[in-house]
Amino acid sequence: MLELNGVTAGYGSFQALFGVSLEVRSGEAVAVIGPNGAGKTTLLRAISGMLPVQSGSLNLEGVSLREIPPHRLIEFGIAHVPENRRLFPGMSIEDNLRMGAFTPNARSRFAERLQFVFELFPHLKERRNQTAGTLSGGEQQMCAIGRALMSEPKLLLMDEPSAGLAPVIVHQVFQLVRQIRDQGLTVLIVEQNIEQVLQIVDRAYLLEVGAIKMSGTARELSQSESLRKAYVGL
Repeated sequence: MLELNGVTAGYGSFQALFGVSLEVRSGEAVAVIGPNGAGKTTLLRAISGMLPVQSGSLNLEGVSLREIPPHRLIEFGIAHVPENRRLFPGMSIEDNLRMGAFTPNARSRFAERLQFVFELFPHLKERRNQTAGTLSGGEQQMCAIGRALMSEPKLLLMDEPSAGLAPVIVHQVFQLVRQIRDQGLTVLIVEQNIEQVLQIVDRAYLLEVGAIKMSGTARELSQSESLRKAYVGL
């Protein structure tokens, strides 16, 4: 579904990604893991068009993402759950979800998609009129994921969904990611919580200093002695 070949990107004169190549197949959950500052957020921003790519190719189902204006990528099936959630704090949960359904196709199916999200997150349905800024961190993360799902994406990008959450909420969020993947949605997730994310994905890539250093099935990486010593602490 998604193919990156030799992607380089950065901020001004600072290069953050160095020839990154990876693949995400339809129906997979794939993780990009690595330490803080490795370039994981930059990678997602490059895929979703928030950051211009300097060189290399990005293709979604054979279509070059570099040829599509960033504001139109959601029409091609990419939805991005950004780091720190980025909700509209003064708006209600339902209105935040409505913002995720702004494309013509999504608007025509708003009621159907809203029901889908509320079935996935029944707690949000109970509080649909509550302003997003008054929600707990875990509830805000659920709302952010729900907002992305409103567009019925083919590919869901998730940036550090466990960041800043209590351990019990982190477990709930990862279980939700597993549930979303089990429903057939393709997921690309970047995470520092390596031990837990490897339990819910099919494959993973290790990103260090802007370059892919290791890749394999989640099982292979979780059993990698060098990875465990460097990042899991075991």
